[in-house]
Amino acid sequence: MTPVRVQDAAAVRIDEIYRFTRDRWGETQAGAYIDGLFEAFEDIATGKTASRPVPAEFGVDGYVFRYKRHFVYWKTLGDGALGIVTVLHERMHRIDRFPEDREP
Repeated sequence: MTPVRVQDAAAVRIDEIYRFTRDRWGETQAGAYIDGLFEAFEDIATGKTASRPVPAEFGVDGYVFRYKRHFVYWKTLGDGALGIVTVLHERMHRIDRFPEDREP
């Protein structure tokens, strides 16, 4: 199975998602949401999670898929692993937020 690596910016966003969900809807709901998110990450390699190329205006090579209320941006890393670049809420202005989360 292709390894999946959560990059630093994505890890920060996932922590934010967990805390927000926990504070608003409780620990059980937060855990379930994050577990589902990680299942979606694992399903990228098998095609169970459908992705599309990141729009050209982002200026990066990579892919995006939607998980419930979030957009997950990922790319294939140099060693063939899948790198989760960032996870952004649907209300965030993605064009503005994506470049600040992108790792070289």
